[in-house]
Amino acid sequence: MGAPMAGHLIKAGRTVQVWNRTPGRAPELDSHRAPNLDSLGSWADVVFLCIRGTDDVRAVCHDLAGTMCRDTLIVDHSTISPSGAIELHDWLGDRAIRFVDAPITGGSMGAKVGTLTIFCGGDEASIDQVKPILSAYAKRSERVGSKGAGQMMKAANQIAVAGSLLALCESLSFAKKVGLDVVQTREMLSGGAAGSWAFEHYGAKILAGDWSPGFSIDNQLKDLVYAIEAAEESHAAVPGTRLVQQLLGMLQTEGAGDKTTALLYEKMLALTHDHE
Repeated sequence: MGAPMAGHLIKAGRTVQVWNRTPGRAPELDSHRAPNLDSLGSWADVVFLCIRGTDDVRAVCHDLAGTMCRDTLIVDHSTISPSGAIELHDWLGDRAIRFVDAPITGGSMGAKVGTLTIFCGGDEASIDQVKPILSAYAKRSERVGSKGAGQMMKAANQIAVAGSLLALCESLSFAKKVGLDVVQTREMLSGGAAGSWAFEHYGAKILAGDWSPGFSIDNQLKDLVYAIEAAEESHAAVPGTRLVQQLLGMLQTEGAGDKTTALLYEKMLALTHDHE
């Protein structure tokens, strides 16, 4: 997702350098590529991260901290644990580097067309500084609280996403089981109270038998771990999220971790057959 986001910044006239931990990624940005992370850190006023998880973000931030100037800013678009985000706010702050936890939602398509929603956690001045830049690839970016609040909002988002995914897959697998036309079911339910982003987007993938990600089972499970950890720390009940974690975990164990989360539909059908 980072590549199209960087592309939007370039189109908006921003001076951009990019770096990726995996060589060969995003060749379309080669003319903007920094030779290494140290060079990028010493050059940039603002560094945007979009990588996998807490440990990855921690490692990159520790590397950047050795070269970035005082009062420069790191904006992290990754989904990491709220506690990890708070740790990085404090650790970087001790080194006079500012940090905003700014996870995104809207998927790979949102990144491509520049319609992401961004949840920003941190001090108001840093977020006000960066919001005009975020407008290049976000339809909405808002401060949702202080350090770690962005990741807490992303956890709330992923809890809702998990519930919508389960509702879609359970509904369509039920429709198929009882002999309804699944295409008609999806079309009619999408236009009523059952309608959702999942019905519109994942419903289409299910009908096409397209199990390519979108958003992979591996990534969704990573995010649900963070959401459930945050729920446990705050004593919040998330039984539906735990169920989706269990069901997606079954698919991951079967070797489907790189497939779209909409593959849960197939698992629901398989579970139906298992109980016949």
